[in-house]
Amino acid sequence: MTVHRVGLVVHQGRAAARDAALTVRAWCEAHGLPCTEIDVWSTDQHRRSGREEAHAAGDPDLVVTLGGDGTFLRGARIAVKTSASVLGVDLGHVGFLTEVPVQDVTAALDAVHTGHALVEERMTLTMRASRPPEIPEELESFLCFGHGPALPPPPVRPESTEGDGWGLALDVNALNDVVVEKLARDHQVSAGVYISGRLLAAYSADALVVATPTGSTAYSFAAGGPVLSPHMDAVVFTPIAPHMTFNRTVVAAPDEPVALRILPHSGRAAVTIDGQLRGVLDPGDWIGVYRAPQRVRLIRIHPTDFYGRLRDRFRLTDAPATASDGESAPFFFRPDSPVPPDLAGLRLLPPTAAR
Repeated sequence: MTVHRVGLVVHQGRAAARDAALTVRAWCEAHGLPCTEIDVWSTDQHRRSGREEAHAAGDPDLVVTLGGDGTFLRGARIAVKTSASVLGVDLGHVGFLTEVPVQDVTAALDAVHTGHALVEERMTLTMRASRPPEIPEELESFLCFGHGPALPPPPVRPESTEGDGWGLALDVNALNDVVVEKLARDHQVSAGVYISGRLLAAYSADALVVATPTGSTAYSFAAGGPVLSPHMDAVVFTPIAPHMTFNRTVVAAPDEPVALRILPHSGRAAVTIDGQLRGVLDPGDWIGVYRAPQRVRLIRIHPTDFYGRLRDRFRLTDAPATASDGESAPFFFRPDSPVPPDLAGLRLLPPTAAR
């Protein structure tokens, strides 16, 4: 892709991120490209939606994030609104989204600008709701304590059909997850959970997570959910500490929506989208979560070694019973001869991609 304008999302709390920002700005100046920092950590009371942030930054076609996965998610929220690509520079600790080492940022920008980078698309989730989500004024200071002001409520999309049971379509794109969680320590969230419009069960839990395959290694994983390949499409439902026997994750097809209706005697529930508080649900409210038509475009310099990263980030160790067999070879299906026809369509890392 040819870059025309760069948006920069910098984790200002990290000196390495601030230093890397100088490198990106110098690269942009050398190539005659405008570069605008996107203020996603605004401390005033006028935080902007993703679409407004993108417009304020001049609608960049490349968003560079300097930080960890949290920083990347903030940049992706903006980029997806204008189909911009996202280049995540890795300055985090346990992330899966940012893969470009900070020392390679200039080479990565060169690869993007000359069309030699890879573009990997990831599924996102969107929502409908029974009413526009909002944070009650009396709860905002409590819920946002230590985090600064909340993002504005998700805008309502024009295709909404309020009044006929389909709810309001919201301008939302979640790359990781949509979470409904309890507000009070002594009140769990009670909700009827529906998949493809059919009741699965009524849950009472600390939280209910609807995740993408990309988000399967985040909150859902911490609650015992499965790891899904980020290259697939699926909708992952995981209850958090449910007060019931059935506590398993359900992996639904990408065209099977998951709806959560807050039951009459439930406590209030907070709705977070990719870790950002976006509203509070009262008993009787509902949200429906399903695959969005928009996808996040991730810039990759090499083919993604997801499973190598999984082993590395979670420090996976081999079973003690295998110690006498020595270390297993790190790769399989890696001869230098041509790939056989029956394997030609499979996703296999090329030998040069091994790092």
